[in-house]
Amino acid sequence: MAYEKVWAQNERLNKNEINKLKKDGLSIFDDIPKYAKNGFESIPRDQYMYFKFAGLTVQKPQDKGLFMMRVKVPSGVLRSEQAIVLADIGDEFGRGFLDLTTRQAIQYHWIPLEHLPEIFDRLKAVGLTTSEAEGDAPRNIVGNPLAGIDPDELFDTRPIVDRVFHYFQDNPDFSNLPRKYKISINSNVYNVGQAQINDLAFMPATKVIDSKKVSGFHVLVGGGLAARPYLAKKLNVFIHTADEVIKVADAVTRLYRDFGYRKSRARARLKYLIADWGIKKFEEKVLELTGPLTPAGHDETKGWNAGYFYGVHPQKQNGLSYVGVSVPVGRLSADDFRSFARLAGAYGTGELRTANSQNLILPNIPNEKTDQLLADDLFKKFPIHPSHFMGYAVACTGNEFCNLALTNTKDRMREIAQFLDREIDIDVLVRINMVGCTNSCGQRQIADIGIQGLKLRTKDKQLVDAYELFVGGSLKGTGHFNERLKGRIPDYLLPAVLKDFLVYFKEHKGKGESFFSFKNRVGTDFLQHLLNKIMAGHSEEAG
Repeated sequence: MAYEKVWAQNERLNKNEINKLKKDGLSIFDDIPKYAKNGFESIPRDQYMYFKFAGLTVQKPQDKGLFMMRVKVPSGVLRSEQAIVLADIGDEFGRGFLDLTTRQAIQYHWIPLEHLPEIFDRLKAVGLTTSEAEGDAPRNIVGNPLAGIDPDELFDTRPIVDRVFHYFQDNPDFSNLPRKYKISINSNVYNVGQAQINDLAFMPATKVIDSKKVSGFHVLVGGGLAARPYLAKKLNVFIHTADEVIKVADAVTRLYRDFGYRKSRARARLKYLIADWGIKKFEEKVLELTGPLTPAGHDETKGWNAGYFYGVHPQKQNGLSYVGVSVPVGRLSADDFRSFARLAGAYGTGELRTANSQNLILPNIPNEKTDQLLADDLFKKFPIHPSHFMGYAVACTGNEFCNLALTNTKDRMREIAQFLDREIDIDVLVRINMVGCTNSCGQRQIADIGIQGLKLRTKDKQLVDAYELFVGGSLKGTGHFNERLKGRIPDYLLPAVLKDFLVYFKEHKGKGESFFSFKNRVGTDFLQHLLNKIMAGHSEEAG
């Protein structure tokens, strides 16, 4: 029985919501074969929005019949035959490359409309889908890329991720949400799932029940980034069965579906509903739907590793190791991705794992074979111990392909990281995330240094690329978003300004002191003064 769209009579719905009342987003899969046959010109512009429910965005320029496409990879776990199909799609239809995203998905560009039906068939044959990888629906479930092999996890979350994925995937009860909806499921004690920035997150916890210590989850709700970021808030519940996970996920999603804001898309995320209701009211509404749940237990989170797993490390399984590999800003050729899949098959069990740091992991490598694996020339290009800045740089798609981005990000972040690696050697890592707009797909709010693109009007009234800096982000503890430093830095000055900024950090930090700790010690106002001084110095040089 279909659910009641309780918001349908609201006279103040935005245009997208009015369209979604006429036609469910998932119906685009019925339309795509017709459009593919008749050509891009046959698609009415008001139908573009529906393509997002198929994991597709019309790529700029918007008159070429090309798409950005995402493929879901729940918790980042891939079989080698899936990876080879993904590489083949990149080769044949994506001009030879693909991207690893900050939600562990695979992303393509240049995908032609006429080949979409064939691409969907190839993905389906190996158990993959693009469905709801974008759009107002549950997105790719992020989690622990080491699930099942991780010495630092409470338990293997793969069966739970699989169950939640199939519960929501292509479910018409949840295919019309107010906006995108992001779920994280993780039991790694170093917050690999980045719980605080997701709409719904399950994070590792324990509780003594009937004199026995039981492993399970705490639940966070209402996190999100973009122009107004919110850290997720904790519900007073402890859940320790898959059935309870489904109950809670269902309840939270139903509340969002039925009461989330549909007037303004800028305020349509779950975080705004929870901010207005308050966490206590939201918790009460959840429990009305789930029935009584056990109160919260002990949070088992010990820190935050930001999704980085470089090097060779022992697994839970005796005699096996996983190998963490650096993929600079998440972009690699289809040929290289295929080579990783073949190495995974030749030396391991044929699995690859994608990390939300835009990197790769090869699991299940027998210890006696790791040296032989690492002798392959591929690891000269993709090192397991990357250079300092390049290894901890993240970038969104940028204006090369994205319709929303104002500036280049992928190429620019790579160039800047390479420059900094040549110029500076620091004894601690500094995570730098670059984004091209306020949507923050590159998650700049949680970086040590976030870089956000915008435009700057010059004295001769020309618009040029420029960037703002944000300092001191972390998801340790309850989390802290980085803070904006005033001043628009022209693109041509950005590398030099960052160098001077980081040289000051190097020369005035304590031994082993992180950038986050340094920022908290000296204060944002001091770093603002430092940036002003650096900018003034470069202005004098230019003058």
